[in-house]
This record gives sequence, structure tokens and C-alpha cells, in this order.
Amino acid sequence: DDDKVVDNGTSKVALATEVKGPANGKVNEELSYDVTFIVDNACGEFSKISEVTIGTEKGLQVIAKYPAGVCTQQVPDPLKTVYKFKSATAGTFDIKFKKSETEFVTAKVVIE
Repeated sequence: DDDKVVDNGTSKVALATEVKGPANGKVNEELSYDVTFIVDNACGEFSKISEVTIGTEKGLQVIAKYPAGVCTQQVPDPLKTVYKFKSATAGTFDIKFKKSETEFVTAKVVIE
């Protein structure tokens, strides 16, 4: 009998609380930013980073994944992931992650 149901859990947006990284960089240099985010319960973990738009502003959001079944560890610690940024052009860039339904947490970087 192969009628087992496989539940791969669920994925949902995890709100970022902080983005930390270099304020300056060079063209075509890869920079790393630590993104701190909150999950719903202690079983949640980082899945991926995706694009999001709030109003007319474009930014990024963290997607967390949660295993199927009941999570007995209820109090989550903030988690971190690393976002890599590289620009082929000079200028000032805002690295924005979704902090709430209406706002982003932002790190500004100047690329020379």
C-alpha cells in the first residue's frame, strides 16, 4: 500500500528585525549582510530570500519553512541568514528587508 501522504510542512514570510553589513563597497565586489529574522516557533528555519513590494517600494523578504506536525518548542530565538549583494555599477543602494506589512528595515551601501 503506497497511499502514505507526505507533508513537507509549510513556508511563510518571516519578518526581518535587522540588516547589518558594510556601508561601502567596490563595483563587482560581493558584500555579505547579516539578516536577523523572527520565526513563528522554534521549529522554523531559513528557507530562502524572495522579492516583495510594499506599496511602490521593492525590497526583499525572508521565507521560513516549518516542518509538518506539532512543534513542541514554542519560544523561538531570532535567526540569522546571510544575504550576498554585488553591484556592477557605482552608486548608493538600499538593501531592504520586510520588517512588517507596511515597512522595510534598510541597510544603505555606497558602491564606488
